[in-house]
Amino acid sequence: MLVCDNVVRRFGGVVALKNVSVAVRRGEIFGLVGPNGSGKTTLVNAITGFYPPQEGRITLDGTRINGLKPFRIAGMGVARTFQNVALFHGMSVLDNILMGRHIFMKPNPLASFFYPWWAQKEEVEHRRHVEEVIDLLQLAPARDEHVDVIPLGLQKRVELARALCAEPKLLVLDEPMAGMNQEEKEYMVRFILDAQEALGLTVLIIEHHMDVVTALCDRVLVLNNGQEIAQGPAREAIADPRVVEAYIGKPRHAA
Repeated sequence: MLVCDNVVRRFGGVVALKNVSVAVRRGEIFGLVGPNGSGKTTLVNAITGFYPPQEGRITLDGTRINGLKPFRIAGMGVARTFQNVALFHGMSVLDNILMGRHIFMKPNPLASFFYPWWAQKEEVEHRRHVEEVIDLLQLAPARDEHVDVIPLGLQKRVELARALCAEPKLLVLDEPMAGMNQEEKEYMVRFILDAQEALGLTVLIIEHHMDVVTALCDRVLVLNNGQEIAQGPAREAIADPRVVEAYIGKPRHAA
């Protein structure tokens, strides 16, 4: 579904991605792992159009997407969550999730004026999709709460719900378990698996927790200093000596 071919991204004199290539198969959960600053989020930002690569090629279902604006890529079926929770403060859980439907909405002053005959049917249809996602992620008890006052684990789930309401075929999750305790992580793993199975998603996930990676991911790409050091089945790639070295350093031998 997604192919990145020799992607290069520079920021001034810093080369954040150095000829990174990866292919994500339809229906799988693919992990991006690596130490802080290794280029994981930069690769996701290149895929979603925030920082297009200067070199290389990115295709989605055979269509080249590097160079397209983020809203165009979203319209092609790519939705994402962010490393830092990016919800609309001062709004309820329900209203935040409804924002995930914006790519399908067609604002029209006449439709608003003739609401009962024109716009109401469209609004009911959007709300039906939202209610299905709320049920899937078990958010009904918090639907009317303001997002400012709910726990971080619940905020992350609301952000996931908003992404799912965009009806993506590729779901990109940037550290969805960051800041969670063990119980919250287990809940989030279950909800991601449930959503992937129920909606037939392909998932690209950045994650630091290796227990989560091995539980969720079919395959992983490990980055360090902007370049690939391992790729393959999750457990095999994480056990690669180069990956262990990137995370904990080389062993020191006694003199």
